[in-house]
Parts: sequence; C-alpha cells; structure tokens
Amino acid sequence: MARLHRTDHCAVPVAELLDRGAFDLNRILEIEPGFLGEDDHEHDDAITSVSLRTSHPLDANRFTTWISELLRVRGADVLRCKGILDLKGSPNRYVFQGVHMLMDATVGKPWKDHEPRESRFVLIGRDLDAAALRAGFESCLAP
Repeated sequence: MARLHRTDHCAVPVAELLDRGAFDLNRILEIEPGFLGEDDHEHDDAITSVSLRTSHPLDANRFTTWISELLRVRGADVLRCKGILDLKGSPNRYVFQGVHMLMDATVGKPWKDHEPRESRFVLIGRDLDAAALRAGFESCLAP
C-alpha cells in the first residue's frame, strides 16, 4: 500500500510524503482482522543497544576494517547501527548507517571551529557484547 519515491539523495516534495492516510484503521482491519486483538507477540530481551563515544579522532581505515568485519561476522544480529564520526584529517563529519550486513556512509557537513569534535556510534542488536564492541571501536582511534 506504500507509494515508492525513487531518489538518489534528491528531495521529494513534502506534500508527496505527508498526510497520505497511510495508516487507515479500517483498511488495516480488512487486511488483518485480528489487528486490535490480544497482544500475542513476544518481546525479545536479547535485543539491546550499545552506545559508543570518543572525543579522539578515528582512523578511517581502521574503522572501515572493524565495522566491515563486525557486520560480516555478526550482521544477522546487528539490527541497526548508525553514527556521526570524526575521522582524522577530515574537515567534515562522516555519517554512517547500517542494517544487518548492509552499510552506507556519506560525507556530512563540516565541523564548525567552535564545536567539539566527537564520534558517536550506536548499535542495536541481539546478544551484543558491549565490552567487545567498545574495544573494537577504541581500536579504531587514530594514532
């Protein structure tokens, strides 16, 4: 029922996105009559998040190697990861996003002279080892 807008980092007019009536309760009930019934799903307590932060610049190659290997090995368990990173030698933020084994990164806006530069990275997943993730992230610090 969703309308697709194919773009390549291009803008879509806001009117095309808002007030579309995408969630119409009557339509949902036609498709799934038990939608408002008993809450019979289970919550997975193994799903957690790990937040990582450093004010020391990261080495781009080390980060790429670490995150690529992490998602290759544990990608099925990493539901989402995202961050804004300070890469050594770059005047711009590095914006990273990942879902399972898929990842994407873009160069963001420049760091302003008066603002603190720091890297913030969050992972959401199943059975995440916070200590191992922290150690892996810290191994990406620039020398």
